[in-house]
Amino acid sequence: MAVVVALGAFLMTLFGGWVAQRVTDRRHLVLGLAGGLMLGVVGLDLLPEALSAAGGEVFGVPEALLLFVGGFLFAHVVERLLAVRRAAHGAADWGAEPGGPSKGKERVPQVGLTAAAAMVGHSLMDGIALGAAFQVGGGMGATVALAVITHDFADGFNTYTITSLYGNDRRKALGMLVADALAPLVGAASTLLFTLPEELLGAYLGFFGGVLLYLAAAEILPEAHHDHPALSTLLCTVAGVGFIWCVVGISGG
Repeated sequence: MAVVVALGAFLMTLFGGWVAQRVTDRRHLVLGLAGGLMLGVVGLDLLPEALSAAGGEVFGVPEALLLFVGGFLFAHVVERLLAVRRAAHGAADWGAEPGGPSKGKERVPQVGLTAAAAMVGHSLMDGIALGAAFQVGGGMGATVALAVITHDFADGFNTYTITSLYGNDRRKALGMLVADALAPLVGAASTLLFTLPEELLGAYLGFFGGVLLYLAAAEILPEAHHDHPALSTLLCTVAGVGFIWCVVGISGG
């Protein structure tokens, strides 16, 4: 049953990516929405789950929050290291290319692929959580299924957007989107072989939340407002957060 439900997540992920690529003429609105979706996923879904599952404290601080900060710093360090490496090899400013981000702000394609790979890993964990929930019982499985399927639209949307934002071509963006769509199926099927301890799952959610927050706050939202500091862009960001709030509320958290 978990694998069958994961097929719904597969289709919803592809639909999210399809929406992202169809509205390229409103790029600032796409980025504003993507930033809002990511902010909502982090603050309203991942972090509460991480705090609930990750166990005790480390030197007075909840383990999930330490990993959350660690994920943020990890994403920042990775981006800086890749940017320095690219500059050392004399890479041109990607922002100077037609259709690229604002001039003077270099985008490193490897950062986009790394971030998208993290999204794929998160979708894999969604599938594992789905399979584990159905092992507990049908009611739990149905609740988790609703949450996974609905927020996989945001996953697909963000995976395609992040990959493209950093200068990767359409083929690579579509490849990462397909990988993200397949990941819940693989994760759900894997629960036939093993189960994931709750504390380890909470630690992972905290770390991944920090990575997503960095991408949303330091990259996607500034880019969305750079050339189009419009009210419509801000409203798209708010709408993204509101959508995730509705998903969390409907699914019962």
